[in-house]
Amino acid sequence: MKFLIAGLGSIGRRHFRNLIALGERDIVLLRSHRATLPADELAGYPVETDIHAALTKHKPDAVIVANPTALHLDVAIPAAQAGCAILLEKPVSDSLDQLDVLQKAAEKSGSKILVGFQFRYHPTLNKARELIQQGALGQVLTVHAHWGEYVPQWHPWEDYRQSYAARADLGGGVIRTLTHPLDYLRYLIGEVDSLWSFNGHVSSLDLDVEDVAEIGLKFVSRAIGGVHLNYVQRPPTHRLEIVGTDGTLRWDNADGILHFHKLPTAFGSFSDNPPAPILETFGPPEGFERNQLFVAQTRHFIETTAGKAEPICRLEDGILALRLALAAHESQRDGRVVKFQ
Repeated sequence: MKFLIAGLGSIGRRHFRNLIALGERDIVLLRSHRATLPADELAGYPVETDIHAALTKHKPDAVIVANPTALHLDVAIPAAQAGCAILLEKPVSDSLDQLDVLQKAAEKSGSKILVGFQFRYHPTLNKARELIQQGALGQVLTVHAHWGEYVPQWHPWEDYRQSYAARADLGGGVIRTLTHPLDYLRYLIGEVDSLWSFNGHVSSLDLDVEDVAEIGLKFVSRAIGGVHLNYVQRPPTHRLEIVGTDGTLRWDNADGILHFHKLPTAFGSFSDNPPAPILETFGPPEGFERNQLFVAQTRHFIETTAGKAEPICRLEDGILALRLALAAHESQRDGRVVKFQ
């Protein structure tokens, strides 16, 4: 199969390397030549600068959209019109404009679109989902995700102020850039009923987007919780806690370990003197490291392109995550709760 990669920044390079690691060699590069990484590893691969010319000349089976968020649809729509399978990086766009055009193009051509939320492939987050779906947690009551990073240290090779994450014109900001929890909480807990948010640029970092966000969520299931995101935290932290009537799940991205504090069966509901919870621990496979999430995603995309699988994170999932992110901005702007149901 032939793959076209649009955007050769850090995530585009990761996709490039993972395709090669999985045995794919027929790769075309769509480049703006504005990437700040060295181009040595890309030598020998055909390069195009126009998506329409690239699609016409090379006729790729699949397109990986890894350019800046605000430019995603400039590539994704023509790729869908050409019937290519698409791996569309998150967030799917910086606004809802023209997403209906992408949907209609994919429906007409049969293009399959996989959205790049790699945490859907995390083994212990999937274990948490399994436990919730089995009812081991009882009724989920509250959930909280916390993700803080220091944005100047993300890409040491470039000025953070020029990165897409720090620029409004490229679709940056902490809510859209770290939108993963808005997807995986839907994946774990279910649909969101309503949302509120406080967010803004509150640090001394030189950027024109929000760098701290607190987002409150009420789920259709009646669970209540939220997501905290920031660009200012050192050392970085990414963790999740889910509390149910029959126990608590705690997950930390640093080691990938899921802790299940399980209430004894006889005391599964609230009581005056419950015994101490029983701790069960679930770890990722030995040797697990972050890139394995992306490798699993790329492997799934190859299978999707070959017609052997359906996308596990569909365009509709990506649009719903973007709606939540945009609603957080709307809530801050208007000072109100945003309803979805």
